[in-house]
Amino acid sequence: MVKRVDDTVLDPALAKIATSTTLTVCATDPVNYAGIAAVALASVTVSGADFTIADGTTSGRKTTVAEQAAVSITGSGDADHTVLDDGTTMLYGTTAPTQTLTSGGTVTVAQWSVELQDPA
Repeated sequence: MVKRVDDTVLDPALAKIATSTTLTVCATDPVNYAGIAAVALASVTVSGADFTIADGTTSGRKTTVAEQAAVSITGSGDADHTVLDDGTTMLYGTTAPTQTLTSGGTVTVAQWSVELQDPA
């Protein structure tokens, strides 16, 4: 049996992620919005202009999050997660390559994507 999904189904989910207002680099998975503050090491304000929705690399659709350069580090520790939130809800969280951060410095978060694949 063939399975299909139209872009008009996937794009609204990606558009919701693009309503994020903050990208936070975290020391561990915060699980939900309330947990972000306890594990935050660096954060930066983002807007819709930082997100681009397009065809997925593998299949489906993706939103690419623009690089965030020279983000001020406010806590020291090993960063291994990046999360996006809209001020009330953690909209997306993912693992990231572990990097040791030191308060007072800066970190650059490379461009990355959230991809929703077509059904198999």
